[in-house]
Amino acid sequence: MRGSVLRIRGKVQGVGFRPFVWQIAQRLMLLGDVCNDGEGVVVRLAASPEAFLGELYQHCPPLARIDSVAHQPMSWDILPSEFSIRHSNRGAMDTQIVPDAATCPDCLRELSDPADRRYRYPFINCTHCGPRFTIIRAMPYDRSSTVMAAFPLCAACDAEYHRPIDRRFHAQPVACPECGPQIFWLQGEQRRDGEMALKQAIVALRAGEIVAVKGLGGFHLAVDAGNHAAVQRLRACKQRPAKPLAVMIATAEGLPERVEALLSTPAAPVVLVAKDSLHGLSAAVAPGRNEIGVMLPASPLQHLLAQDFGGPLVMTSGNLNGRPPAIDNAQVLQDLENIADGFLLHNRDILQRMDDSVVRASGEMLRRARGFVPDALPLPAGFKDLPPILALGGDLKNTFCLVRGGQAVLSQHLGDLTQEGVEAQWQRSLTLMSQIYGFAAEHVALDAHPGYRSSQLGREMGLPVTEVLHHHAHAAACLTEHDWPLNGDKVIALVLDGLGYGEDGKLWGGECLLVNYRRSVHLGGLPAVALPGGDLAAVQPWRNLLAQCDAFVPDWLRYPETQAVRTQHWQPLAKAIARRVNAPLASSCGRLFDAVAAALNCAPYQQSYEGEAACRLEALALDAGPCSHPVALPLVNGHLDLAAFWRQWFGWQGEDGARAWAFHDVLAKGFAAMVRHHALLTGITTVVCCGGVMHNRLLRERLAFYLSDFNTLFPMRLPAGDGALSLGQAVVAAARYLNHYKDKKDVNACSS
Repeated sequence: MRGSVLRIRGKVQGVGFRPFVWQIAQRLMLLGDVCNDGEGVVVRLAASPEAFLGELYQHCPPLARIDSVAHQPMSWDILPSEFSIRHSNRGAMDTQIVPDAATCPDCLRELSDPADRRYRYPFINCTHCGPRFTIIRAMPYDRSSTVMAAFPLCAACDAEYHRPIDRRFHAQPVACPECGPQIFWLQGEQRRDGEMALKQAIVALRAGEIVAVKGLGGFHLAVDAGNHAAVQRLRACKQRPAKPLAVMIATAEGLPERVEALLSTPAAPVVLVAKDSLHGLSAAVAPGRNEIGVMLPASPLQHLLAQDFGGPLVMTSGNLNGRPPAIDNAQVLQDLENIADGFLLHNRDILQRMDDSVVRASGEMLRRARGFVPDALPLPAGFKDLPPILALGGDLKNTFCLVRGGQAVLSQHLGDLTQEGVEAQWQRSLTLMSQIYGFAAEHVALDAHPGYRSSQLGREMGLPVTEVLHHHAHAAACLTEHDWPLNGDKVIALVLDGLGYGEDGKLWGGECLLVNYRRSVHLGGLPAVALPGGDLAAVQPWRNLLAQCDAFVPDWLRYPETQAVRTQHWQPLAKAIARRVNAPLASSCGRLFDAVAAALNCAPYQQSYEGEAACRLEALALDAGPCSHPVALPLVNGHLDLAAFWRQWFGWQGEDGARAWAFHDVLAKGFAAMVRHHALLTGITTVVCCGGVMHNRLLRERLAFYLSDFNTLFPMRLPAGDGALSLGQAVVAAARYLNHYKDKKDVNACSS
């Protein structure tokens, strides 16, 4: 009997794909079978596949994505009598693992239905929602390969698990109150279980106490977002004086439609919204900012918390300042002993740390983690048949990236590699992801900075290494996101950030480059200015104002805007700048923002989080809105003239908000002029704008305005900053590998 074999690749495991296939087969009265294996899903049909394929694409499950279907004829020795679901086969991993998904509407209805046997069960899930990546040990994705192997199914759950027409057919995390994980409450010597645990947590929250809550990929610290004293106490205990805190709300009602749509996706990210969108919050939730991060509950336990508490809750990462978030109960009890008043825990293990993802209302990705990782990223045209390449990113906002064939998998946000405990989590995540994907790196791509811990770790692997300049990697990541082909034309890249290793060991941060995937050429940028005190300049904004004044404003002492410097003991630093003692030169856009913020007195003496001064400056400018002004940042002989800028800016007596807006405007206009200058020389019409400074909404807006007649590419689905750096490193290494491989083939062809 002639038939067909279909090989389906994509996001097709852990999403109810096999029962979906089974149901199609029942409707079409087809015979055959379906199974998972390391490469995806295999369907064998005792028929021609045309009708089946039409249904397959038309009714794909909500969490699934089909990347390819290959089919070929086959012969059946014995004609099957039905369509069946076979056990999974193991093999080389080439399918996609599904990110954790927020509770689906069907499970939410059951969670609130007193007649349902999973009523108020904090771990309700099905094939359309629930934990995935954070509980998996190996592929194929079967219960025995997850932490749920520790919870044998009861008879009722087992029947659902094996019934193809059921929504929980082969839902690996499936459980119920009889057989699944359980919550419990710990406070001092007191322990409560089940419903009493949840009630005690609500009592504590209403009393203004701090509660540690175990989630899908880590722990949150929760307090009443409307209780000012509670929020202030949380900040004091966490030693987090100013960094904004996320707020969980039970419903998105009243928020803009675009925001509600983002909040309600299976990824359920934190979405930044206008601060005045929410009412009744403590002013300490997001001081000095005009945005606030909101999230809907992402798990059944969070839904129960939000419903029972009846108001907004601060939900911030459960970690000590300077340490990564814990992922197991013993560690969180130790780490948060002096912060949390009580602990709402459960007995389902977390295998992968997974922070909340953060996006803007526009959809711009700021932090990519839960709900998005480990979604595979198809590489642009020309990137194919690649060997396993591992890229290690930078030291801040670290991610790593696995590339093989024609796809990349970007890890979750892991944070600062130099912080205690982060490197251990990095090693654990890399090991587990490599095991899951059967990935054995043959090549390592890393940042050219010799002092980066990520680069040191890469060199210790004993594999061939490709060093990639920091800003080239930023540009390459943005090109990849926009599907720019391997052999596409060169582009002009504006790469603006805090600091990165440039050509000849120079420190860059405000650069204009000529770029393709294989190489970059420096065209110009901001002039290099001293970083007084080295790394301290990134922490104390006034130091950067001193450096700018020393370089460009000889009579700076007469300007009132320099008070932030004059109140400090600045003279020894000025001497150090003159002698180049611990004052390296850097063309940093981030430090220029710090200097302007210090001049407007909106910068703290010492920043408590990266970019604090720049964020306050942006908020000041956005609150003021557009204005006319006499300030310019002229392009002189191909270089930006900061001396002219400071002279005009200091001489203009506008309001602080207007002066903040003017700075953003002239910076964008100046860089746009530089782009036009080089575009005229090269004939290039595409501009890439990337680097961490591009998370500034106003600067993006003004650059888009001044470059409106260019094909301008901004990061959107991936972070503009170091969160996508490893992807950029990976594609640069891949492009150079393919170029070398092509050259080698050409040489062999000529010599034969």
